[in-house]
Amino acid sequence: MNSQTKVVLVIGAGDSLGSAVARRFGKEGFTICVARRNGEKLAPLCQEINEAGGHAIGFSLDARKEEPVVALFEKIEKEIGEIEVTVFNVGGNVRFGILETTAKKYYKVWEMGCFAGFLSGRESARQMVPRNRGTIIFTGATASVRGSAGFSAFAGAKHGLRALAQSMARELGPQGIHVAHVVIDGAIDTPWIRETFPEMVASKPAHGLLNPNEIAENYFMLYKQPKSAWTFELDLRPSVENW
Repeated sequence: MNSQTKVVLVIGAGDSLGSAVARRFGKEGFTICVARRNGEKLAPLCQEINEAGGHAIGFSLDARKEEPVVALFEKIEKEIGEIEVTVFNVGGNVRFGILETTAKKYYKVWEMGCFAGFLSGRESARQMVPRNRGTIIFTGATASVRGSAGFSAFAGAKHGLRALAQSMARELGPQGIHVAHVVIDGAIDTPWIRETFPEMVASKPAHGLLNPNEIAENYFMLYKQPKSAWTFELDLRPSVENW
């Protein structure tokens, strides 16, 4: 392990925001570690970053499982470099009416959106606290602050993740660890959004969808903030979005 290597770990490195965050930190010389349940899907992203002169490594990870999460952090720290930044970006945005929400569905969404965040945050802290530095960023959603009809499971998970982030920020800030929670309040401009909700997309004016690359710029800004002026919670929404 090279102690001079700065690593950013993106857990939940999907094709949109997670990938955009990885690319943004890659431009700054970070070694990029990206993880998602099906690690094979990370091959194009890693190839892109590596061909651009960066260094990216993909991992398969079920972030709901404690032993694999612990093992991933230990592997990166021992074999790759010190984790400077962790971005927890696991989704789980599903819609079920309350009468159709089984205990199994609710629990799975909570595991993905909240419990996995706890595991990732705890393991990040275990590595960062002895060094008295590090940044942990949790991706939130509208559901983090406002539960909507049909989203009881997702809102419960995201509310819990926000509370986790608040507690961690208060505990770890004095120890040099910057914990931030980003509320993504609006639809992100992705092929899936455009294909699944064409009428909604068509109704949006210019700049009506959140650009993943511009969100990623805000994540990097959070990392660069000086200790005298740390942001805990950042709300991001298109200028045309109603509050």
